[in-house]
Amino acid sequence: MKRLLLSVWLLSLTLLSAVAENYPYKSDVLWVTVPNHADWLYKTGEKATVEVQFYKYGIPRDNVTVTYEIGGDMMPVADTKGSVTLKNGRAVIPVGTMKEPGFRDCRLKATVDGKTYSHHIKVGFSPEKLRPYTTMPSDFKEFWEKAKAEQKEFPLTYTKEHFEKYSTDKIDCYLVKLQLNKRGQCVYGYLFYPKKEGKFPVVLCPPGAGIKTIKEPLRHKYYAEQGCIRFEFEIHGLNPEMTDEEFKEISNAFNGRENGYLTNGLDSRDNYYMKRVYLACVRGIDFLTSLPEWDGKNVITQGGSQGGALALIAAGLDERVTACVANHPVLSDMAGYKAGRAGGYPHFFRNSVDMDTPEKIKTMAYYDVVNFAKLIKADTYITWGFNDDVCPPTTSYIVYNVLNCPKEALITPINEHWTSNDTEYGHLLWIKKHLK
Repeated sequence: MKRLLLSVWLLSLTLLSAVAENYPYKSDVLWVTVPNHADWLYKTGEKATVEVQFYKYGIPRDNVTVTYEIGGDMMPVADTKGSVTLKNGRAVIPVGTMKEPGFRDCRLKATVDGKTYSHHIKVGFSPEKLRPYTTMPSDFKEFWEKAKAEQKEFPLTYTKEHFEKYSTDKIDCYLVKLQLNKRGQCVYGYLFYPKKEGKFPVVLCPPGAGIKTIKEPLRHKYYAEQGCIRFEFEIHGLNPEMTDEEFKEISNAFNGRENGYLTNGLDSRDNYYMKRVYLACVRGIDFLTSLPEWDGKNVITQGGSQGGALALIAAGLDERVTACVANHPVLSDMAGYKAGRAGGYPHFFRNSVDMDTPEKIKTMAYYDVVNFAKLIKADTYITWGFNDDVCPPTTSYIVYNVLNCPKEALITPINEHWTSNDTEYGHLLWIKKHLK
């Protein structure tokens, strides 16, 4: 009996650690959702079911009514609604099927002791067959080659200041201000070196979305500790040493729904805000490959969310990139909503009818990750989760499916818009295996 109780306790800890970040911190309740296919994947036409379990204080709740709404990934209207009553803390919900490749999202609610709790689970149907709605403009390559050539006319210019507070006995940190063009636009970043003599691979790490400081610069210090030069940078020309309050004030002023940087200039492919951001990635590679400590071979791009998109974009733009690692990339098949399914963050067509104009749709195609992904030649590794409502699994699969390079995927179905520390560290291990 003691052995059985120990096994149950260990299983509970495993479940809680696996899903902890999908729930409110220190929550009294635990949802467990178990599809009848262990990998959460089905072929089109197959019918899926999900067993739902609900625990409070670790105790299964009986006679609780769980209501559900089921529809397509990120679709605003459910096509199926119903309810089930938990017996021994469990019930089975029929999720249905899909005729076309994609994902169904089952959204759950239960009211227990006067409080309503929510959860959801997405399952996929032949997602390896998903293809983008977005097509590549006929002059896509020419447009970006011209942009890169124009930037190249401006000489590589930067300042580099040693930062003792982010240096350790194993690594050195520098604050870099990198000029982008003759207009005076720049980006800042932290550059980390191994504290030893030698030549090293370089890793370009673009940021996630938003106007914000570079949080916890030492959180990926193991890159430099294990022999990589890593440049983690921001994209707005804002010194990361500013206070959080200063960043908040700037974000409030210049990044609202009506004037966010991801919509700034979207009517014109030449004036869109993200043009200089994409080119900043190339200039970052110019900078890293100019360092005398670079090994002359390995150039890696790595990031998550917006950083994942920029890592892929840089790999498509610049043939110097030898390996790319990306988590759940944004800006992927952004116009996918026009095909009646999920499109990529920032979900222009879901959040605003003003985005559905010929000019904006044309510009999006020049900046969509799927078109850069088609050009990547470097070894590429992507990871994503199914329960992500920021970067839906539909669009992550689409990016992966169009890659024509050596590629690998780590699919973590339960994840929402996050990656675990183990997954993050696994990126470095994958990179080290793919060094030239």
